[in-house]
Amino acid sequence: MGEAIPLVDYLVLGNDPHLEANECVACGARFFDRRNACASCGAINSDGSGFKRVELPATGELTAFTIVSFAAPGIEVPFVAGVVKCGGTSVRANIVNVSPDPEHVATGMQVSLTTFGIGEDSEGTEAIGFGYEPADEELRITDDAIEKAEANS
Repeated sequence: MGEAIPLVDYLVLGNDPHLEANECVACGARFFDRRNACASCGAINSDGSGFKRVELPATGELTAFTIVSFAAPGIEVPFVAGVVKCGGTSVRANIVNVSPDPEHVATGMQVSLTTFGIGEDSEGTEAIGFGYEPADEELRITDDAIEKAEANS
């Protein structure tokens, strides 16, 4: 197997995968992309010292979600897209390893960061994406749970 690389530059892989944000040193606002100035307070980042990288908690609370039923060709539906509050920072991500229905997904639900392979190039380099899964293991859909459900049907 080849190298693993994150799909986005704010996903840090390794033994303890996590997200990192750029935090404005003037006001504490957090952003995932590079900034020349803070969109919250206007502080200029001309020399690169206006922001510092901060690690976000790997757990959070689902604050908003939608169940996506229609998508571009090739995208499997339905799936859950959500906003997760992690240590005061809003993260937009898919909610994975859960049945995409209102009986299993709810605002206020505690979730945990998870990573997964999303593709591999011809040299064996694997791209790694992220999402959030229910912190409650009983709500998670696992390979074992899928096999058990298929065996019972």
